[in-house]
Amino acid sequence: MTLLSIDWSSVGLKAAQLILSLSILVILHEFGHYITAKWFKCRVEKFYLFFDPWFSLFKKKVGETEYGIGWLPLGGYVKISGMVDESMDKEQLKQPAQPWEFRSKPAWQRLIIMIGGVTVNIILAFIIYAMILMVWGEKNIKADSLKYGIAFNDPIFKDLGFKNGDKILAVDGKPVEEYTDIIKKILLVNNNVTIEREGKQMSLNMPVDLIGKLVERKRKSEKPIISPRIPVIVLQVDDTAVAFKNGLRKGDRVVSINNVNTNFRDEFEQKMEKLHKGDLVTVGINRADSNLTIQTKLPEDAMIGFSAPVLPEQYDSLGIYTYSVKKYSFFSAIPAGIQRAGDELGFYIDQFKKILSPETGAYKGVGGFKSMGSVFSGNGWDWEHFWTITAFFSIVLAFMNLLPIPALDGGHVLFTLIEMITGKKPSDKFLEYAQIVGMVLLLGLMVYANGNDWFGWGK
Repeated sequence: MTLLSIDWSSVGLKAAQLILSLSILVILHEFGHYITAKWFKCRVEKFYLFFDPWFSLFKKKVGETEYGIGWLPLGGYVKISGMVDESMDKEQLKQPAQPWEFRSKPAWQRLIIMIGGVTVNIILAFIIYAMILMVWGEKNIKADSLKYGIAFNDPIFKDLGFKNGDKILAVDGKPVEEYTDIIKKILLVNNNVTIEREGKQMSLNMPVDLIGKLVERKRKSEKPIISPRIPVIVLQVDDTAVAFKNGLRKGDRVVSINNVNTNFRDEFEQKMEKLHKGDLVTVGINRADSNLTIQTKLPEDAMIGFSAPVLPEQYDSLGIYTYSVKKYSFFSAIPAGIQRAGDELGFYIDQFKKILSPETGAYKGVGGFKSMGSVFSGNGWDWEHFWTITAFFSIVLAFMNLLPIPALDGGHVLFTLIEMITGKKPSDKFLEYAQIVGMVLLLGLMVYANGNDWFGWGK
């Protein structure tokens, strides 16, 4: 892709959504530390969105706390007096501990302060998922209702034995009930996938590095790796279009291009990619169970010129698959939101295990801001999708912060738990060195993730 071919409006929209999403998560995460620190009467010197080395974009002191926005958008922080943190304030630690300092508080209070951010992120995910279920409902496509099966858009699936039109019945012997679960389960597959092809069941063995192979291919295409297989149905055709003048009408089903069968969208798109502006095209259509043929010349965009169904409700009405929306009341949405957050956390932990296993190649999919931004919608601001991604990011932020790595909340929690068990508090010098090691590790991971985005370092 060249710079000239990049849709900058789409890139800008995705970037805006990513910045807003991360800003919400960072502010609320840091608020969790802030409010618990205040609860135990610790002095909070700074509360910042983004980091502010050398200067800040905005700052205002209210009481004993300076609130601000930094210029380096890599997170945020609260600076609590007497705590070994990102500020590496050695001078303060040389002084005797004061009653308002973090280090003077009992271990159980310091533990609560350290898990305050993670706690808020978990609660936030519960609330967002509950809100989504209450406002938009739970949307499902039954996997066994896909009349024409699955279209596999990535060539790797064909290498593994899949064919367009296959129905996914089970992964590792466990039935797949919802279409949205198919790709999740395939990404985490350990052994095999059970499919139905032309009325017969069969099992396909999957390679251990499937997720690594998919990551490599995905970098080269923005298409979803699978999609429901659907026929090419004309939803609407402009009466000024050449195709309309040559006989194409609403409700027609396109079944061939230049005498080559294109009964389904995947076949149709492959054939159309080979055609050019000005080509004379013979289009075979099915109308009211009758087969007809029209000829049309391709215009500037080299497309026949009609719109097809895009909404799941439309495909449901056409009998292509069964789509349902389950709405929740305020009270029923709460436990359902908690359940969904738990399911998403379990899915992420399973992914994390794959990343830690080099043979799976899953480390190739570790991405930075580019990967994070790519999951947002670039075709308009979709609030349902925005909040769904934000809730998932909140779970990821909570999980990652609990990892026992110095400089993360989990590192501080680990040292505090050791202190509570042994009765011995680590020295400030040890915590200082541990913080440096942790920051170097995190910086290295960040450089790798973002380099992987742009240069494919994980290959």
